[in-house]
Amino acid sequence: MAASTSLVATCVVRYAARLHSAIGARHHVASPLGAWLLLALAAPASSGPDREALTEVLGCDADDAARAAADLLARPHPVVATAAAVWTSGGSDPGPGFRCWRAGLPAQVTVGEVPGQDGLDQWAREHTFGLIDRFPIRGDGLTLVLASVLASKVSWTVPFELAPAASLGSASPWAGRLSLVLRTPRQSGHTQYVAVTPGAGDVIVHVARAAGGLLVISVAAAADVPAGTVLTVAHRIGIQHATGGPVRRRSLADLPLGEGPLWRLREVTAGSDSCVAVLPAWSATSQHELTDPSLGFQAARNALAPRPGSWQASQSATARYSRTGFEAAAATAVGIMLAMRQPSRRREAELRFAHPYAAVAITTDPAGAGAAGKADAGSSSARPGPWHGLPAFSAWVSEPQDAADDGGSAGLPPT
Repeated sequence: MAASTSLVATCVVRYAARLHSAIGARHHVASPLGAWLLLALAAPASSGPDREALTEVLGCDADDAARAAADLLARPHPVVATAAAVWTSGGSDPGPGFRCWRAGLPAQVTVGEVPGQDGLDQWAREHTFGLIDRFPIRGDGLTLVLASVLASKVSWTVPFELAPAASLGSASPWAGRLSLVLRTPRQSGHTQYVAVTPGAGDVIVHVARAAGGLLVISVAAAADVPAGTVLTVAHRIGIQHATGGPVRRRSLADLPLGEGPLWRLREVTAGSDSCVAVLPAWSATSQHELTDPSLGFQAARNALAPRPGSWQASQSATARYSRTGFEAAAATAVGIMLAMRQPSRRREAELRFAHPYAAVAITTDPAGAGAAGKADAGSSSARPGPWHGLPAFSAWVSEPQDAADDGGSAGLPPT
């Protein structure tokens, strides 16, 4: 049974805090779900310390996470395209554990030979509506690649209006750099309010709704609240909106009149309390290296291919938030280049039968050989056939002859 939706959401929120903390407070877009999904697919291949590490990073049991990932792939959201793939090079064999894991992957995961770089790039484009043009890692020489993508391209149910950038307020560093910003229309279709949160204090919230069932939640807090805290608050408020959970709202009557860093509040003579939101359009394209051990991909790499070898893990993400809609895509991949096994130094002997010797021919039968093999494996009831192990012919060789081509099969030794 797959993990509940609420558990998966909680796990992804925890992973989001981890991922955004590693990225830092620079302008960026990322898909914590895309990275979590890839780790969840890899998790069943793990054992020992690597499994413990993945369980901690995923936020739940590794097998539960894998079942949840399979469920997500089998029942995709109508406006979020998803895909996953596992590719291996023809001559590579990470081991029996890997083969067993690969056989248990969800049917929706593409399995095949590692494509060339052009093929990897094409796969990323095809599954992200063309939003991701390049696969997040270089595929040259890789023996194993595991990848996931998420993509969405939607329109708002009610588009924004445009407003002068001065609407952001005189204290905004953006007001002087921009000309126009987005303003919510006074008709229905957008939600905005002041919320009370335990982690970030009073925050302003805007919820944009897209056709097909997608919400985009924007949350701003006081300038001194750390970015990671605000991101976590936005995740939690967004989940509450999506699931119908409660969000504690601040009454406008409790706020001071005038202009502050997060709002301008004034009194009017008609109508009821209301809010509009003003926010900039934005876009971002980011590349995130995921090799930091805290992100879990080191453990996933070890689980997939315990042999030594170089590896890379990365996520490419892009998003655009505009007057009419929202589009975003992320491709996450881990690639491994297994080291060639170093040949060990060995000795070679040429054994010379240079004087009289014995030769014995012993018969075996297939049933006997198979039964013996089963008996060796622990089956006490197995019995070899009557011809198994009988010395049928024997000789003492003391008069050798010249070897000759007798027209039969040469019986060349293996190379």
